[in-house]
Amino acid sequence: MTLPPTPVLATLAAILVLLVIATIAAAVLARRHPGPDATNLQLRVRTWWQMVSVFAAALLVGRTVSILFFALLSFLALKEYFSLIPTRRVDRRVLFWAYLAIPFQYLWVSWEWYGMFLAFIPVFCFLLLPVRMLAIGATEGYLKAAGTLQWGLMTTVFSLSHAAFLLILRPAADPARVVGPGLVLLLVLLTELNDIAQYLWGKAIGREPIAPKVSPNKTRAGFLGGLATTTIVGSLIGPLLSPLGTAASAGASLLIACGGFVGDLNISAVKRDLGIKDSGTALPGHGGILDRVDSLTYTAPLFFHLVYVMERWQTYGGSVWWRP
Repeated sequence: MTLPPTPVLATLAAILVLLVIATIAAAVLARRHPGPDATNLQLRVRTWWQMVSVFAAALLVGRTVSILFFALLSFLALKEYFSLIPTRRVDRRVLFWAYLAIPFQYLWVSWEWYGMFLAFIPVFCFLLLPVRMLAIGATEGYLKAAGTLQWGLMTTVFSLSHAAFLLILRPAADPARVVGPGLVLLLVLLTELNDIAQYLWGKAIGREPIAPKVSPNKTRAGFLGGLATTTIVGSLIGPLLSPLGTAASAGASLLIACGGFVGDLNISAVKRDLGIKDSGTALPGHGGILDRVDSLTYTAPLFFHLVYVMERWQTYGGSVWWRP
């Protein structure tokens, strides 16, 4: 087992310290003000312990385990998605083909096959899955079934797999340098921080809803507060966890904050369309898998391609973004 760089280990340790503080604070609040809100807070903190522990273990054990972790996350998210949307009985074999796309997508990551990674789901699955549907010969509901199937693959598998591909990124100028774990930790940390900050700012000073028809609880103050918090924190820790300089880290953090907000709204719109509050019950206090990775479905591909472009820019002579 090759441990990640020291800044990654230090950041994980800091997260654990914050969880200890949150656990103590939740216990004190439950004792002083017992009730449903305090109980729910304790439940959420307990689930955070479980999620952070699994993620940290996957990041620490090594590249293969980390890739398998994200593959499992995609499987659980896709499975939850299929349990929510109405599907035709005749498409059961097609759903098996969709699940089969997961190991292949992450195999391309493991092989570092960038071209196939980008084309497999958006091109090949998009073209081949309807062939299996056409072989069945059921045309009623065909368009809706094909659209919802591909949307699920793009959201839960293709988008999330970008986080796994971050693990294997290496600066072209210094291929031996290990930067992947730091990039993944930076992505996940800022994505979750943005969610929490938007919630806290919205509760504290939020008044005017920003998307009342999609998610009434989201406010303009919450969005702006989360954006500012994420950008400030990201500009400080980005240079420690990644090859990005301060300016690049601030830009990436700003993109993550905006992308995470839209990703959250995206899944909220799906749940509102289906008439449900949570996507599942897999994560007590948080809802389902989709409820927890909704922001990541947007931030992972956006952050990955931003970092990839920055690295290419530095390789071809630029030096503003990707720090040597």
